[in-house]
Amino acid sequence: MRILFLGINYWPEETGIAVFNTGRCEYLASRGHHVTMVTGLPYYPQWQVAAEYRGKGFVSEERNGVRILRCPLYVPERVDAKKRILHEASFVASATVRALGSRKPDLLYVVSPPLALGMAARFLSGMWRVPYLFHVADLQPDAARDLGMLRPGPFLSLLYGLEKAAYAGAGRVATLTQGMERKILDKGFLREKVVLLPDWANPSLFSIPLEIEKKGICEERAWTDRFLVVHSGNMGIKQGLEVVLEAARATAGNPEILYLLVGDGAARPGLEERARAMGLRNLVFLPLLPREEFHRLLAASDLCLVTQKREVGDIVFPSKVMTLLAAGRPLVVSVGPGSEVARVAEESGAGVSVPPEDGKALAEAVVALWRDPERRRRMGIAGRNHAEARWSREAALSAMERAIEELGSRKGAP
Repeated sequence: MRILFLGINYWPEETGIAVFNTGRCEYLASRGHHVTMVTGLPYYPQWQVAAEYRGKGFVSEERNGVRILRCPLYVPERVDAKKRILHEASFVASATVRALGSRKPDLLYVVSPPLALGMAARFLSGMWRVPYLFHVADLQPDAARDLGMLRPGPFLSLLYGLEKAAYAGAGRVATLTQGMERKILDKGFLREKVVLLPDWANPSLFSIPLEIEKKGICEERAWTDRFLVVHSGNMGIKQGLEVVLEAARATAGNPEILYLLVGDGAARPGLEERARAMGLRNLVFLPLLPREEFHRLLAASDLCLVTQKREVGDIVFPSKVMTLLAAGRPLVVSVGPGSEVARVAEESGAGVSVPPEDGKALAEAVVALWRDPERRRRMGIAGRNHAEARWSREAALSAMERAIEELGSRKGAP
């Protein structure tokens, strides 16, 4: 089958949606499909185009059997709602032009965000008379509304109109979790049109030792005697990472506990400035790490954090949850009590849930687990068992291939 993917993030980006877009494309190519990926120039999560791609426009590459067609896009240095809209719109426009210059596929696989990529999908689907699968990794209009990024009004109504049109034109709408699936169904779409296609845990994570290993990065930084509490990944509005700063201030009297914020994102400069103003000597920022070094850091982590703003709920499911459980790390999750993250943490036995945006509650949970190494050990084992049972890469990707083949067998656009 000839499959054309549309998605703003792809290799060599190493976090978030890019990892799974790359995995899907390369898996399908390995299965004998002809796969083309229309994507942007790499920029995430630093919000800066990678040095080797700066100044370039349309770029063609091939990697692991996948043809990669890169498109120029606007990347703001500081991200706000208006600049994000321009950023996404620039990619949708250039990706549509790029896709038009490629060979007609049998099927389109479109990954949102950006939400407006659904309009490109409808246009291309109608022109070529082929179906498209719309993969929803983030319920963008709900997120913009719930997080206060956009106020109710004409523009937010427009976003919901774009969402409805993208879903209605799709042959299938796929999403990551049962919570996100329920939200899509609640918008009035037929059950048979919505399919659950979860992400997966990187198989290499399961080889990280369950026992804490402080060599390497900890020896280099004189952290071998510190209790490492780690948050890794994107630093954006949704993560609400101010709660980690508040927890660090609450536990500043314990010299053993050290908080690490690892990664990058639009909120990082503000967090660093606030941490300096608070005089937090027990909190360290680290950059996005190469995979092997990140795995060594996970092996040295005593406790890991997942944080979300209280409004986030089931509009997203951060892939770091799968990463941390597969690595066998115990968790404290500072999230809404009814969210998918809280449910997974509690059902797996791998995590302790505390109210979102409550630094005192987060600090109390950290101290309680610092005092109880046996409980942390049991939580790590439970998390890995949960990840092995539910987030197999092979199972996730073979389910995706079946959904694609079923949709591709239908004649004509929906």
